[in-house]
Amino acid sequence: MTARLKILAINGSERDGNTADVLRHAAETAEQRGVDFEVVDLRNTWMERCGPCGDCNDRTIACELGDGVSGVVRKMIEADGIVFAAPVHGFGTASLMQTFIERAGVGYLRFDRPLSNKVAGIISVARRYSAGEVWAQLTVNALLNRMIVVGSGFPATVHALHRGDALKDDEGIKNVTRMIDRMVDMIQLLDEHRRLTGRDDLLPSGDVNERVGLALNEMTVSA
Repeated sequence: MTARLKILAINGSERDGNTADVLRHAAETAEQRGVDFEVVDLRNTWMERCGPCGDCNDRTIACELGDGVSGVVRKMIEADGIVFAAPVHGFGTASLMQTFIERAGVGYLRFDRPLSNKVAGIISVARRYSAGEVWAQLTVNALLNRMIVVGSGFPATVHALHRGDALKDDEGIKNVTRMIDRMVDMIQLLDEHRRLTGRDDLLPSGDVNERVGLALNEMTVSA
């Protein structure tokens, strides 16, 4: 039996609030299309801050901090698509998501870009301001990891203040629905390519690491 396709969502909110509500809606959309949808709530994930070692730019092996980030990275590698979802706090990305993209990116993903060619979707939730800036930051992070960011018309930015307001933003929720549908379309297209050709190199990523000054053959990483 062929395994079901899967989208993993990373929820960067400190609360079970509007961002979680939006992801529950996204899950319903994906599941209606026959795609599994799992949410990792960073508020329930043990994450250390980047430590004082300061050797990140010289390391050729994964981070040694023994927290829960490596487990989330494993889930990302196993998924077919990834949604990054975060609220706006202080005109920027909520601190949980910022910590995660720093720890995961520098500690694990930079060595061989294991998320290359996975399908990415971005959601930001804001009262009014900076939704676009946070959406853009998370989008650039997905592009850094050589992911395929699908176009979905207007960005999936949702406006909300009080708990429950997100689902009242009809335009924002429609954009989330459209984005998830497009993600599923692309995931299914890539899966069909792999099954028909037996190949996984529809979009070759070239060199596995863009860092300078380190020998690529010295780089090994295990999440």
